[in-house]
Amino acid sequence: MVKKSSKKVIAVVVTYNRKELLKECIDALKKQNYRDCKILIIDNASTDGTYDSIKSLIDGKKIYYKNTHKNLGGAGGFNFGIKEAAKIGCDYVWLMDDDSIVHKDSLEKLLEYDEKLKGEYGFLASKVIWKDNSICKMNIPRKSLFKSNDDFESDMVNIITSSFVSFFTKMSTVKEVGLPISEFFIWTDDWEYSRRISRKYPSYLINKSIVTHKCNSNFGCNIVYEKDDRLARYNYAFRNEGYYYRREGIKGVLYVIIRQFYYLITITFSKSDKKLKRLGIVFKNTFKGLWFNPKIEYLKKEK
Repeated sequence: MVKKSSKKVIAVVVTYNRKELLKECIDALKKQNYRDCKILIIDNASTDGTYDSIKSLIDGKKIYYKNTHKNLGGAGGFNFGIKEAAKIGCDYVWLMDDDSIVHKDSLEKLLEYDEKLKGEYGFLASKVIWKDNSICKMNIPRKSLFKSNDDFESDMVNIITSSFVSFFTKMSTVKEVGLPISEFFIWTDDWEYSRRISRKYPSYLINKSIVTHKCNSNFGCNIVYEKDDRLARYNYAFRNEGYYYRREGIKGVLYVIIRQFYYLITITFSKSDKKLKRLGIVFKNTFKGLWFNPKIEYLKKEK
């Protein structure tokens, strides 16, 4: 059992137009067994009355609220949120989306392994399940560059990437490696950031720490089958992934080339409409990613 108030944690929750899920997320965070956890809501300029729905909860002591006044995407929201958490002051940041519903002992288990590891790690991630208690497919971490984790039974599993659904790290690590890349806007920002950390320090999936991700479906995302009105989002996905894999050296670049052939064949022979548009997004933005060179931002040093 982790001692009460021995370690200061701030849960950074990025939200955008999902006020009902956000309220459920906040309620679950308030019920954590470990009590010294402040909640910082980062509102990406929601237009659905998010602030009015939660303003009675905001006290500036336990629950904080910051409006970005512009939709910065998930990447920008977490970048903004970590900077705000640093201003408030904490030992650890615990990142999650507004549809992440933590269990009562989710944080307690993460902190138990923080103690067992004596702080010798880069990041810790919870096991993420979907609404039906199956593993959430969009949040499966990777244990190597090309291999997804398949061990959800062992207490602790070495991984190299994780999503920002219950992502736990020390503020000292943030100060060393920098912040999530705002320019990513959406998608791959969590892979890039977790991999930036795991290249320096061993990082782990903690299977006893469980979080429910209430996303709409458990099928993952795939441009081959995506609806036309959501295709524009994949411009970010393929550009950001191009950057991510390029950073891994020749193996990563070769993987990108092989993947291009996969999408060429899969999209061409699929039953999807607008095949040329889909192929254009894949090839144009993957190429952009190979030249994309965003600047990594760091926390300002304390005076």
